[in-house]
Amino acid sequence: MCDACIIDTVKNRMLSRRSFFRAAAAGAATVAAASSGSLSPALAQAPTKVTDLTHELHEEFPTFFGQQQFWREQKFNYKEHKFNLFELRVNEHTGTHLDAPLHFSEDGKSVAEIPVSDLVVPLAVIDIREKADANPDAQLTPDDIKAWISANGDLPEKACVALNSGWGRHLGTDKFRNADAEGKMHFPGFHVEAVQYLAENSSAVGIAVDTLSLDHGLSPDFATHYAWLASGHWGLEGAANLDQLPAKGATLIVGAPKVRGGTGGPSRVLALV
Repeated sequence: MCDACIIDTVKNRMLSRRSFFRAAAAGAATVAAASSGSLSPALAQAPTKVTDLTHELHEEFPTFFGQQQFWREQKFNYKEHKFNLFELRVNEHTGTHLDAPLHFSEDGKSVAEIPVSDLVVPLAVIDIREKADANPDAQLTPDDIKAWISANGDLPEKACVALNSGWGRHLGTDKFRNADAEGKMHFPGFHVEAVQYLAENSSAVGIAVDTLSLDHGLSPDFATHYAWLASGHWGLEGAANLDQLPAKGATLIVGAPKVRGGTGGPSRVLALV
């Protein structure tokens, strides 16, 4: 084959970066729609950038209870067996992970039962970094949601509403858990009235935080968890890089584990913009 023919063939087969992401988004939408119904028409169109919202999981990753929740043991190694293989043991709620409705209800959906059409959704990012910098116990309130709507328009259909407190920058330091001398933690979260507002005034299917919990660290009763998860919604904890996203216009893809009867699990989470 002549050099010119080869060059023409390669050119014809190449996709631009923009076309690649269009195809990826279309493929994800097709899979979701085919599996469990239509996706929201409000999904962001023609994305050109992917942002990883997932922290790297490792044995020392900070946890809500303070103890290690991820372990791995190498069963095969390349030197002896010519391949590597690890056996993992992990608490469902470790690292960047999903909380399924079953996590805080008697008979809610397990992580495997969440429709995939509810895991590929528009993302609304509410920035409370200024409040969180002034007060680590800050909470996202209905007023913050109303201010976002005033600035950006209505929340998209079937959205995930994310709290950007800037807390991810503390990962790797004691301030991520921010426990005081009594062991009480201080980090931002959703106020219970905020999720009640979302449940009553929007079609949001999920919420996300860049901290260890949907509730703020000082919560004595997991009120937000009970109000949100038990009403059939999901939550995402430990999200990374929310500060790299616009307030509106991104599409969230949550790669939740499909574990039968699971209450959640570490997830690979992406945002298309």
